Amino acid sequence: MDKYKKLLSNTLIFAVGTFSSKVLVFLLVPFYTRVLAPGELGDANLLAQTANLIIPLASIGMSNAIIRFGIDRATDKRDVFTGALTAIFSGYVLLLAFYPLLTRVEMLEGGAPLVYLYVLTSCMRSLCAQFVRAKQFIKLYAFDGVLSTILVITFNIIFLVVFHLGLTGYLLATIVADFLSSVFLFTIAGLRRYIRFRGCDWSVLGSMLRYAVPLIPANIFWWVTNASDTYFIKYYIGSDANGLLTIAYKVPTIINLLSGIFTDAWQMSAFTEDGPGRTRFFSNVFAAYQAFIFSAASGLLLFSKFVIHILAHGEYLESWKYTPFLLLATSFSCFVTFLGSIYMTEKKSVATLVTTALGAGANVILNALLIPRFGINGGTFATFASYLIVFAVRIVDTRRFIKLHWSPFKLLLNLAILLGQTWVLLSLETGWILPEALLCALLLALNFRQMLANAQKILKKR
Repeated sequence: MDKYKKLLSNTLIFAVGTFSSKVLVFLLVPFYTRVLAPGELGDANLLAQTANLIIPLASIGMSNAIIRFGIDRATDKRDVFTGALTAIFSGYVLLLAFYPLLTRVEMLEGGAPLVYLYVLTSCMRSLCAQFVRAKQFIKLYAFDGVLSTILVITFNIIFLVVFHLGLTGYLLATIVADFLSSVFLFTIAGLRRYIRFRGCDWSVLGSMLRYAVPLIPANIFWWVTNASDTYFIKYYIGSDANGLLTIAYKVPTIINLLSGIFTDAWQMSAFTEDGPGRTRFFSNVFAAYQAFIFSAASGLLLFSKFVIHILAHGEYLESWKYTPFLLLATSFSCFVTFLGSIYMTEKKSVATLVTTALGAGANVILNALLIPRFGINGGTFATFASYLIVFAVRIVDTRRFIKLHWSPFKLLLNLAILLGQTWVLLSLETGWILPEALLCALLLALNFRQMLANAQKILKKR
């Protein structure tokens, strides 16, 4: 199958599973704003973010290595799965030794047991899901996405409405859903046959660790860039502000939803593409991707107030004020992830580590400087600025491997329009709709031809 056709086909399959599942989760937002107070939702999100920090440590970065080595035709898949399983359980056992320390963290407010359960079930689901994807059981991977979401919704209703468990129920819903999803994938995909401790080639695990270990701090640095504002806001402002920020993040989640569908498919194409047309292939896809992401961000800026009013309730309604810079941050995080696929293709883990460290450092400094002065939007701007810095470094550094053809002027023009929309939205209390709509139309006109040309190019490939 032609590489463009394969990318499109895989994207559509992932779309069926991912889009339907993420939309269902997105629709839970009005539910959360009615059954949880802002403080409860803020604290629950803080516990989830803490678990997300621990996950790459407990799994020793195996989620990155599984897909990269599992898709390699020269590697025995039994060695990949057995090695990853061994690494994850070893990491988790080591993590248990730090349990007494975690219970002493006052900010977690007694949620350490939930954090540990969250980490364990998330690691196991990631192991099974990423291996299934590496084996190119795409339809099963997509179906599991839908199943997992149905389980999350079901258990949210049970734990929050029936048993009124509040913060605990919010986290337990994900924990139970991840556990059942792991069992489902392990059983249906027959993953038991990929476990062989006797006769396993442990050198494969060694290679996976050499690839994955530098990505552990990289994943932590990503977490810092994405989530450190949660802790700064909790410290300087309080849990209620974190609850508002949690809802504000739901609008850019729409972009993450759409880009995530593409990224799952793109990584499979990027890892297997190795020919004379690779530079053109990467450049064409990046051009179309960039045009699409900017257009989506512009449209969401235009409708962000309306989206929040549909999703939120009561005290949460002012969350729209914090969406603009988060939309900008999410847009550039998508570009950073795309450029990261070049590092993954070349197995340049150290480059990933260095660039993510740069973004995390900038984020912490900016959070400390801006949140005390500008409040929640100080944190959202810090996240945007951090991703912009990482993008600028990666777009230059990745030319060592693939010389992408892109237009700096067009990118800066898109960014200027989005910043103009942000200013209009945050500065004008009345009469903002017309200038906001005109700026959105200008950006769409700037990118429409690019999206159309690349869509035609992909669809015409044989």
